[in-house]
Amino acid sequence: MKYITLITIAVVLNACNATKTNSQETGDVSEKYASSITAKDLKKHLYIYAGDAMEGRMTGSKGQKMAAEYLRNFYQDQNIPSPIEDLNYYQPVPASYFKRVKDAKDSENIVAYIEGSEFPDELIILSAHLDHVGMDDEGNVFNGADDDGSGTVALLEMAEAFQQAVKDGKGPKRSILFLHVTGEELGLYGSAYYTDNPLFPLANTVANLNTDMIGRIDPDKADTPNYIYLIGSDKLSQELHDVSEAVAAKYSSDLELDYKFNDENDPNRFYYRSDHYNFAKNDIPVIFYFNGVHADYHKISDTPDKIEYELMEKRTRLIFHTAWELSNREVRITADKL
Repeated sequence: MKYITLITIAVVLNACNATKTNSQETGDVSEKYASSITAKDLKKHLYIYAGDAMEGRMTGSKGQKMAAEYLRNFYQDQNIPSPIEDLNYYQPVPASYFKRVKDAKDSENIVAYIEGSEFPDELIILSAHLDHVGMDDEGNVFNGADDDGSGTVALLEMAEAFQQAVKDGKGPKRSILFLHVTGEELGLYGSAYYTDNPLFPLANTVANLNTDMIGRIDPDKADTPNYIYLIGSDKLSQELHDVSEAVAAKYSSDLELDYKFNDENDPNRFYYRSDHYNFAKNDIPVIFYFNGVHADYHKISDTPDKIEYELMEKRTRLIFHTAWELSNREVRITADKL
């Protein structure tokens, strides 16, 4: 009788341990991969991407080509494929497309792609612009660390997190396109080119999450720096807005979602001034993540040493969690306000 009891206890303990292990393994998967997005890695990338060697990344310039190569090499090293063809991450944007731009040069968007496991034809686009404004006549470099080096390297970190999930057999149900667009500073040209020449049908594009300047603090928010401005989340889709709010409440409760610039009467009109707008014009729900302007905006003083990397980590993780939720929902969100 004693022997049988010991066996019974052992079986129960093993079952409990198995349950505990399974619980740990199947805990909050999104949290696990978001934790790989770190201030350290964001800083490592940004000091290179917004360094003087990139010469301010003016569209079509040598520095912008170097920046594009950095992005391409990253995706190759991470074994994240191109949606175009093997080892070709460039969507060419010809000089002729840059209308009203004097002495325009050929440029390119950079694209990388993770195919969804259950709904591969449905697409979430994560975007950021890879360009900045170059150098002045005296050779001073406009590094553009915040604008938009911050958004660019945030995409790299999110891509790496999603790719690790794929390696672990927990990849997203919907496809993810990592879209680094050129020509934003000249007039949103790269994103316009993509929406005019989409690699995937726009009708299948569920949402665009656009990241443009997330590394600094608006002087008006100096006393409450744990914030991020969200623009556009409720313009086309109440579902998108609700998902965004729920994700933030669950994963980023210490980060204020500030909708100051989402006001239709906002004189800055930021909703119309970054790359998400070209998707919104095509009835695709969008969120624009933004920290607001500051004294170094479009100046040679927008340098990597002034970035708030711990805060940038929080903001990037929020965007990742939102993308994760959108890509893994059983039913896609819709533009329910049209």
